[in-house]
Amino acid sequence: MAKRPESVLVIIYTSSLDVLLLERADHPGWWQSVTGSLEPGEPPLHAAIRETSEETGLDARRWRLTDEQTTNHYEIYDCFRHRYAPGVTHNTEHVFSLQLPEREQIVLAPREHLRYIWLPAEQAAQQCFSPTNQAAIQQLTTKNP
Repeated sequence: MAKRPESVLVIIYTSSLDVLLLERADHPGWWQSVTGSLEPGEPPLHAAIRETSEETGLDARRWRLTDEQTTNHYEIYDCFRHRYAPGVTHNTEHVFSLQLPEREQIVLAPREHLRYIWLPAEQAAQQCFSPTNQAAIQQLTTKNP
């Protein structure tokens, strides 16, 4: 089944602005925050909660999950287009943030991610392969100086 070209991006960070990054299993060396496509009929908030749980083992309802009211439209990387219906070239991404009081132990989905790291926000932004992920992390630092 083709993926829906609408997704969530969830920046997980601590009160001291350490950001969680996950290394993609299908592209070692590519680091990102939690991401995932919406399922049919699923609102973005529910997708953010579901994807956070699936990819990290964290229950996003335990902490402050914020809809950042930011929507990105971007061209899907060529290496991922086979996952979508023929002719689909762009994705709509809804940005959320999840603030934790401190770093938590993460339980990875092994088919999706190889490992995780916690980095200071500036370093985390530089480590991300996705420009929209970089921008979302940088936005956090301006909101939480």
